[in-house]
Amino acid sequence: MLVEFSVKNFLSICEQTTLSLVAAKGQELKETNTFQPDAPSTPAMLRSAAIYGPNAAGKSNVIRALQTMERVVIESAGQSQAGEALAVTPFLLNESTRSQPSEFEVTFISQGVRYQYGFAATKECITEEWLLAYPKGRPQRWIDRTYDDKSQSYAWGTMDKLTGKKQTWQAATRPNALFLSTAVQLNNQQLKPVFDWFSNTLHVAGFGRWDPIFSIDLCEKEKTREKIVSFLQAADIDIEGIELQNEKFNINDLPDDMPEAVKNEIAEKYQGKSFVSVKTSHVSDSGKKVLFDMDDESDGTQKIFALAGPWLDTLKNGYVFIIDELHDNLHPLIVEFLVKLFHSENNNPKNAQLVFSTHDTSILNQEIFRRDQIWFCDKDKDHATQLYPLTDFSPRKGVENLERGYLSGRYGALPYLKNINKTMGY
Repeated sequence: MLVEFSVKNFLSICEQTTLSLVAAKGQELKETNTFQPDAPSTPAMLRSAAIYGPNAAGKSNVIRALQTMERVVIESAGQSQAGEALAVTPFLLNESTRSQPSEFEVTFISQGVRYQYGFAATKECITEEWLLAYPKGRPQRWIDRTYDDKSQSYAWGTMDKLTGKKQTWQAATRPNALFLSTAVQLNNQQLKPVFDWFSNTLHVAGFGRWDPIFSIDLCEKEKTREKIVSFLQAADIDIEGIELQNEKFNINDLPDDMPEAVKNEIAEKYQGKSFVSVKTSHVSDSGKKVLFDMDDESDGTQKIFALAGPWLDTLKNGYVFIIDELHDNLHPLIVEFLVKLFHSENNNPKNAQLVFSTHDTSILNQEIFRRDQIWFCDKDKDHATQLYPLTDFSPRKGVENLERGYLSGRYGALPYLKNINKTMGY
């Protein structure tokens, strides 16, 4: 589970910014929206957090930062090569930060132990890496690595609590790779729960149109297909069932206006191959079953179907799910339905967590969220992203209308709309 995440000098984020899922002292919605993790010296945690703010304020960049950290950890396990650039971009609107490393740190719980792991990196190399473990509530330093510009080598701090062939793992760690990932690749079992949290528990959704492939895979089995259909029906999607059909590639199915050369290239690649086609089952006025192509369903239905698999899988296994613009193509009541699944002990017995950005203010109320679950993103005078919690404004418990307060500008993080006539020169 995710405790908190911090990032500094990455894309639109200049100064260190922290998103925390630690529950505040308030008792509202305690039974549904919070839980007590099974780890020594760890406070109560939140089951979800929502991030609001205007377009281009940096909401997506906060999520991209966590996604970048996830990818660097996973790709350092043998996929990247020496000299390959790391996918980090510093804050470019400040002369001093352009040449400085981006920093990422996450505190989380894996297999009953709390960990605090982070690293700093430029495109060329990892400049720092650290790991604190709290197996008995007190910190133990397991990784301490710093790049020395003068000697152009790494200095390693005291790592007494890390057992095994440390010198071998240190020597094998490339400048553009993480010690954590390298050591796990070389069979270090002590660090495996840390790596596994990034590779198995943390799920940062991609950006743009949702890929339904995971939901399609679940529909291959009748039992899980029934769960997908039940999920859709619970979200008020008028579908009686899902059917999968294998169809051979047909060049005639490609758009008529597609260039002939492109058609021939696609045909050469896919000729003779089969594809899974998703059909939705409906009932006609005469009571007969009618099949529709999923592509003929609404954008909202297609997104709900694509979300169904990851949503059910996250709730079943207690994962951490991060998603940008949850509201896109979805009715506000559907968004509320999806969020409330995480706030239900029956539907979320393993304390899965949801972090999402949204513009949907209809769910911005104290019947759905605690005050510590709401965050805002805005930009300062230097065009740098600022992330801050609603609790900074001390809204009155159970009384203050959060949606009205936000839209009236009380909490900031609203778009500044200029007079279009003046802007256009009229």
